[in-house]
Amino acid sequence: MLQQLEEHKIPQLKPGAARPGTMLANVFRGPGRCGLEEKPIPAAGPGEAVVKVRLTTICGTDVHILRGEYPVKDGLTIGHEMVGVIHELGAGVEGYAVGQRVLSGAITPCGQCEPCLGGDKSQCGGPLGGWKLGNTLDGTQAEYVVIPHAQANLALVPDDLADEDVLLLADIASTGFSAAERGHIRLGDTVAVFAQGPIGLCATLGARLMGASAIIAVDNDPNRLHMAEQFGATTTLLAGPGTVARILEITGGRGVDLAIEALGTQETFENALRSLRPGGTLSSLGVYSGHLKMPLDAIGAGLADQTVVTTLCPGGKERMTRLMRLVAAGRINLRPLLTHVFSLRDIARAYDLFASRTDGVLKVAIRVS
Repeated sequence: MLQQLEEHKIPQLKPGAARPGTMLANVFRGPGRCGLEEKPIPAAGPGEAVVKVRLTTICGTDVHILRGEYPVKDGLTIGHEMVGVIHELGAGVEGYAVGQRVLSGAITPCGQCEPCLGGDKSQCGGPLGGWKLGNTLDGTQAEYVVIPHAQANLALVPDDLADEDVLLLADIASTGFSAAERGHIRLGDTVAVFAQGPIGLCATLGARLMGASAIIAVDNDPNRLHMAEQFGATTTLLAGPGTVARILEITGGRGVDLAIEALGTQETFENALRSLRPGGTLSSLGVYSGHLKMPLDAIGAGLADQTVVTTLCPGGKERMTRLMRLVAAGRINLRPLLTHVFSLRDIARAYDLFASRTDGVLKVAIRVS
């Protein structure tokens, strides 16, 4: 990917601020092509808010977009995690003021449609419809971003929490925790988490929060496994041909109650499935870019009473507020995941580092203002 980006990326703007009335934004121009461009500073329409971005990130999904593995429109601003301050409020948005610091989730539900009222906020308006920022609407890797349905999606950040404390609640932490929640972990359950990237680490942390007695973390990177121990893993395994056999050995041949797949490959999905006990649950977080196969023997020819669930990040300000309470109470600390910080001007270099998985990178923060 790094060579592809070097060959095709749009030339970066020269140093200096954007022209009056414009902002800098990281714009997608086709597979392997993105770069900083000037765009007009957006205005807030009815029900919307314009937020001046302070801190944003690069997510694994952004890399999938850049590789052409997830389609978005040409000219879209990428990104969906941010904390910032309110710059402008549209008509009908009440209870907020310009200058307040806010967090908005990657998923921005309206709160009024059938999926939202039925509890499926991430599917707002239709399949995958809750994910708008950096998908169907301009995203957060920019100096300003429009937040749709602002009344439902702006969570005020307490003064005693720093930007770095809450930034990752917008997507990866919420999504990782949700994998554990959707797996319906009971006190004392055994859990295996396949892949310990940022989202897998948050799934590990979520399993600990929900009361799992044994959490087996699997990855091919010893540094990430060391981080998994800090996030609650009780056993760490280097990924390899014997991974499933080792998990079955650890669980006395029973298998785990819940397996979480956090990478999005056939191998990790299949290993997670083979690690399950009969009646267990596979909670899938991966973004899959190819055909996914389910071996018959791994599901007992369809007779093993197993469940497969998928997760898209829960959204809405109530979710963000709940997660910030966990931070404020000292129950979670996500700062160790922010291993590198770049300015918006250096976002191309940040993408190269994040995609390469070198220098111990877990999550890259982009300082915008």
